[in-house]
Amino acid sequence: MEIKRYKTSHRWSVATVHNGVAYITGQTAKDTSSNLYEQTKQTLEKIDEILADLGSDKSKILMATIYLQDVTKFQEMNKAWDEWVAEGAAPARACIEGAANNPAELVEIIVTAAVD
Repeated sequence: MEIKRYKTSHRWSVATVHNGVAYITGQTAKDTSSNLYEQTKQTLEKIDEILADLGSDKSKILMATIYLQDVTKFQEMNKAWDEWVAEGAAPARACIEGAANNPAELVEIIVTAAVD
C-alpha cells in the first residue's frame, strides 16, 4: 500500500494520494484583501495547480467541501464556481458556513479527486 504525500510539512501535507484518489487540504486565496468572488477564483486556480502537479484536473474532482465566512454571500462564490467547474463534470459538493483561522479568508475549499 503506497501513500504519496505532496508538499508535506511537520503538521500537514497539501495533498495525500492513495489508491488513485487525491485528498487535497483546504485551499484559500493568496490575496485576502479581495472580495469573495475574487478569493474564490484565486482558490480555484490554486486547486487547478495542485491537481496538475498530481496528474489530475478539475474534471476528475469527486467531492468538494466549501467553507464560507458568510453563507449569505453564497451567490458570489457560486458565480466563480460556475465559471470554473468542468462542463458535465460537476462533483458532489457541500457548502457550509465556517469561521476561518484568518478572518480575512472568506472561502476555503477542500477537494477529493481521482488521479491517473
